[in-house]
Amino acid sequence: MSFKISFIGAGSIGFTRTLLCDLLSVPEFQNCEISFTDINQNNLDMVTQLCQRDIDSNGLKIKIYPTLNRREAFKDAKYVVSCVRIGMLEGFETDINIPLKYGVDQCVGDTLCAGGIMYGQRGVNATLDFCKDIREVCEKDVLFLNYANPNAMMTWAANHYGKVNTIGLCHGVQGGHWQIADALGLQQNEVDIICAGINHQTWYIQIKHNGEDLTGKLVEAFEKHPVYSKTEKVRIDMLKRFGYYSTESNGHLSEYVSWYRKRPDEINDWIDLSSWINGETGGYLRVCTEGRNWFETDFPNWLKADPKKYDGTQRSAEHGSHIIEGLETGRVYRGHFNVVNNGTITNLDNDSIVEVPGYVDKNGVNIPKVGSLPLGCAAVCAQSINVQRIAVEAAVHGNRDLLIQAMMLDPLTGAVCNTYEIEQMVDEMLIAGEEWLPQYKEEIAKAKIRMQNPKINVKEGYIGAARLHTKTVDEMQADKDAATKNASEADKAKKE
Repeated sequence: MSFKISFIGAGSIGFTRTLLCDLLSVPEFQNCEISFTDINQNNLDMVTQLCQRDIDSNGLKIKIYPTLNRREAFKDAKYVVSCVRIGMLEGFETDINIPLKYGVDQCVGDTLCAGGIMYGQRGVNATLDFCKDIREVCEKDVLFLNYANPNAMMTWAANHYGKVNTIGLCHGVQGGHWQIADALGLQQNEVDIICAGINHQTWYIQIKHNGEDLTGKLVEAFEKHPVYSKTEKVRIDMLKRFGYYSTESNGHLSEYVSWYRKRPDEINDWIDLSSWINGETGGYLRVCTEGRNWFETDFPNWLKADPKKYDGTQRSAEHGSHIIEGLETGRVYRGHFNVVNNGTITNLDNDSIVEVPGYVDKNGVNIPKVGSLPLGCAAVCAQSINVQRIAVEAAVHGNRDLLIQAMMLDPLTGAVCNTYEIEQMVDEMLIAGEEWLPQYKEEIAKAKIRMQNPKINVKEGYIGAARLHTKTVDEMQADKDAATKNASEADKAKKE
């Protein structure tokens, strides 16, 4: 088989190299055309060099086409894979540090809460530009696979406003599946799950082993587990109160709802610092920063290390390659995908992006009807959907009033800040993101005038309840293997 796959944001070493290995581990795909595009020439060059070495070492004749010209990269592509981080780590840093000044303490800040909403303003604007190029130069039946966060907002914008067939992909379901099996003392392949909800707030609504539903046994299993009882306190509390386990990590989940991070003196009661994903303040920013710095410094040694093997042994659990394999070869694949609801979950809005089971084969991506979520689970999701919808509208139209409303309605931001604090925080974040927010040009000019005489006193220099030191390259030298693993993984919370 020969078709073209284009990666945008290809300078992301963790995702790009992993997904390329996944794709080229499918024997039928080893004659594909591959293009990489990014806005950073240095990152693009390094990732291309490393991936091309992998290809050559596996005896394939593919030559990656790297380019800063997005339209050239997209031309005649049948599949486009997005791994972008709009604003890069510099923008991400403002998503964490500015809200902290107003008391909003986030672990990740890339999906919801103040950071995720502002990340969405940058990402949606860029995604609509991507979609324009996709419509104009890709194959007519192109499929856009979006790995970029905030996943639901980006996927929402691409489908509804970009008019491109888009599926959002995430590894949260797979990670939680493994954890549930471990808590129950079983192997992952012994436990069958069905998840439904929205990205990063999906619920394991069915957990079966040998035909028996084990959902009712989860609370005891997690509370007795020597590790999870300490690292998953938020998820366990949500499980006890709503009856179903959440796909998302302790740290992620803690910032999507209003109960666990609103009081600084209580945050450490709910989190654990053995891993950033358990709730560390700005933890994801830290590990991403360390990963980037390590990769850029240690890159020559990466070229000396063993190349990836395309024999299937190193294929990851990421959905992307399996979807393409199902569509192209007809092999049936079952996963959980982010798609426009359209009645799949009957008690969530039809226009929302839901994460639900799907089956892929030659006939396409087929989404069965889930029906109603349990009432409480649906309510948690609906709260976030309203924030997502308003945030997308704000981003599309450059509407500051809608952006403030999204922040006010966000569960954690609204629990911590009053309306005047939110208004000033939005101004400060708009100014900080000016480079990536052209749709807010007029509003940013007004915000700069307002911020000459700020009305709200903020906590300058506040680092949050549980922030750890970002290691220098010299400090990472003490454990090179750990530094390399962090830099190379698409899933930076992956345990094995």
